[in-house]
Amino acid sequence: MTTVLLVHTVPLWRASLASLLGTGRGIEVRTAERGAIRAALNGHGPDVLLTDLDCPGARDVLDELKTVTAPHGGTYPLAVLTRSDQPRGLRRAYEAGALGYIDKYRPVDDLSEVMHKLADGGRHIDESLAFSLLQVADMPLSPRELSVLSMAEEGDNVAGMAARLHLTPGTVRNYLAAAIRKSGARNRLDAIRRAKEAGWI
Repeated sequence: MTTVLLVHTVPLWRASLASLLGTGRGIEVRTAERGAIRAALNGHGPDVLLTDLDCPGARDVLDELKTVTAPHGGTYPLAVLTRSDQPRGLRRAYEAGALGYIDKYRPVDDLSEVMHKLADGGRHIDESLAFSLLQVADMPLSPRELSVLSMAEEGDNVAGMAARLHLTPGTVRNYLAAAIRKSGARNRLDAIRRAKEAGWI
């Protein structure tokens, strides 16, 4: 029996996904919403953690899942439901150490097999997501460099970014300079353009 903890912030979708997963052979499904993951563990950890990168607050859910540790001190296998046109979500899942990448538009008949595979220590990447994930994995910018570039794209100045990130203006300028250099851009605007074209921001 493989136990899956499904984390989703929308009750109806959470119940629907749990019902779908629960029809799989040898699958037991538990559910949790954001902020209640540890309570859902209830002293008996799942074999696999699963979340949807399209759910509201998905970034916070991933951040919370990254802090969940198994009794042996390691982490639980993490799987995400996503789409190939979600590079930012894929990047966050990659940084969170996800081992399973499941295309939301795939057939569902072997979903239980994917859960068993992850529970047994394997990895799974749907073929339709492989190229997007490869691009994400090869992205040269760090999470902090991406953050300042995203804020610059939104129109924030250096002082505003420094205040939001609790950094000094000089540190923010260093991150911006690194983002420009690593992306091979001529200036900040060119770095933003290249990052958007690549789907990084």
